[in-house]
Amino acid sequence: MRIIAGEYRGRTLRAPKGNSTRPTVDRVRESLMSSILSARGSWEGAVVLDLFAGSGALGLEALSRGADFSCFCEKHPAALEALRANTAMADAQCVRILRTDVTKRLPAPPAGRPFDLLFLDPPYAMRAGEVAGLIGRLQQAGSLAADAIIAYEHDSSEEPLSDDGFNAIQLSQITRKTFGATVVDLFRIGDA
Repeated sequence: MRIIAGEYRGRTLRAPKGNSTRPTVDRVRESLMSSILSARGSWEGAVVLDLFAGSGALGLEALSRGADFSCFCEKHPAALEALRANTAMADAQCVRILRTDVTKRLPAPPAGRPFDLLFLDPPYAMRAGEVAGLIGRLQQAGSLAADAIIAYEHDSSEEPLSDDGFNAIQLSQITRKTFGATVVDLFRIGDA
């Protein structure tokens, strides 16, 4: 794995040892980043939350392309080790790493700046309703911007838009891309 574009382009990323994580492959990451750029218009000013961060590839790619800040949340020790090594390339003021189980404790955004870009790449065993619950709790806490963009990578057997939890949080789908058994849905909170 490597950073695809921007300031850290070409830098190699360590992958966590073991099979507790599933790193997003380069071609999926490139497609996702292009979709986000199209939806946002720019990476400037982005405040990123990378839940289930693993190696940190998604949040680091956003930083490399111009995001202001990335908060990485991970609980697995091997992934945390790789994440710490990978984020060493970034300005320490732009990065926060939290060792936390986000299903039990959600992170707070940096002072005065809600997260406006949320990466969700949970274990495929986590159902869409549980993911919707996380998004809803972040909204209730005021941690997400009113027009935040949410990137949700999941198994093709999941259909978030047919889940009552996803419908309750009123997300507008921006794009859906399928890569074999992997689907990446891009949503915006509120109306598109």
